[in-house]
Amino acid sequence: MKNNNKFLSCAGLTILWFFSALSYASNQVQSIRIWPSPDNTRVVFDLSAAPQYKSFSLDNPDRLVIDLSNIVGGAALPKIKGDSPLIKSIRSSGDNNSMRIVLDLSSPLKPTVFSLTPTAPYGHRLVIDLPDKQRVVNRPPPSIRAARDIIIAIDAGHGGEDPGSIGPSGYYEKNLTLPIANRLAELINKEPGMRAVMVRTGDYFIHVNRRTELARSQQADLLVSIHADAFTSPQPKGASVWVLSLRRATTEVGRMLEQTERHSELLGGVAEVIRDSANERYLAQTVLDLSMNHSMVTAYQAANQVLAELGKITSLHQAKPQAASLGVLRSPDIPSILVEVGFISNPQEEKNLKSAGHQARLAQSLQRALKRHFELAPPADSLFAQQRSREHKVQAGESLSLLAQRYEVSVDALRNHNQLANDSIRIGQVLRIP
Repeated sequence: MKNNNKFLSCAGLTILWFFSALSYASNQVQSIRIWPSPDNTRVVFDLSAAPQYKSFSLDNPDRLVIDLSNIVGGAALPKIKGDSPLIKSIRSSGDNNSMRIVLDLSSPLKPTVFSLTPTAPYGHRLVIDLPDKQRVVNRPPPSIRAARDIIIAIDAGHGGEDPGSIGPSGYYEKNLTLPIANRLAELINKEPGMRAVMVRTGDYFIHVNRRTELARSQQADLLVSIHADAFTSPQPKGASVWVLSLRRATTEVGRMLEQTERHSELLGGVAEVIRDSANERYLAQTVLDLSMNHSMVTAYQAANQVLAELGKITSLHQAKPQAASLGVLRSPDIPSILVEVGFISNPQEEKNLKSAGHQARLAQSLQRALKRHFELAPPADSLFAQQRSREHKVQAGESLSLLAQRYEVSVDALRNHNQLANDSIRIGQVLRIP
């Protein structure tokens, strides 16, 4: 009996060893996705388990080699979704539970290879980021002129490998932020004196730091990041607007003070005076503090206008701007707001947010709010500031037709420019002159 028990014990250990070895060598490449963007391409290998890998680059010709261990299912790769001009081909070979994947590249690149743990709707992933420095457009700063356009950078949240929150029906946040951003850009570009620049123009991933850099490269007067909220229960609903918290702002000023090589970018012309010596360091901090304070005040004012307009078409989750330590808000030189247009986790709001009509109404409310904000507080060298200077305070005995004649404009133009229902004006009323 003892011998039988010993035999069964050995057999059990052998079976356990076999299955543990089988599970150890159970990884498999399930799919390959390529996400190209204007200055970067991301390649994602979806895997059945956490990857064990090594990677290295070769030249003549340019290649990236990835060696995966504990792979089953042969050396054949699944069908590749997407393409990029940075990648000529992706090929593979395999032997003894291992797989070598080779990316043939079109030029010398510096790839970044890393793994990601499961995040719905994706499982384990091996990610390759290929930066394309040659395709980055370095636009010179626009020259300051008497009546420049106000530039609004519009950031469609998430994108590509990052789907954002997921609604009850499986709808991705990234699939509603981009249409709203596109509609908002169209409306802004129709407004004389305003111009929109898109941070993300397609379904691809952009790191949060890169989003603020793109806004800065375009000399944006305001960054608007569009998102949809989510919660663990379906009850919460409504829109909200977020601005940078004071604690995060203080941290960011300290961090950017250390980046002396970027002071000319962050401080503008003042950097030519500040030499970053120990005696002048406080000057750089003072300028950054003033810049951050202006950005935060401006962002808070813009956020209030946005909430006032959003409240006309949807419920508000928070009636006042909320402060948060969010990366996309942290730029000291660009006022930034993050707009949560609703809760995608709420079934009814998800249905609304998927609607093209509701997306259009959201974009219209955002455009009205931003226009109103810059009408009240225009940059000094902007067309809006120039238009604001052409204002007239109505005096006793003046009529709309008299003012139209004095300023050499039509009565219709004067009425429409001030959104008057009729020709009646009152003493003390301020009229904008087109």
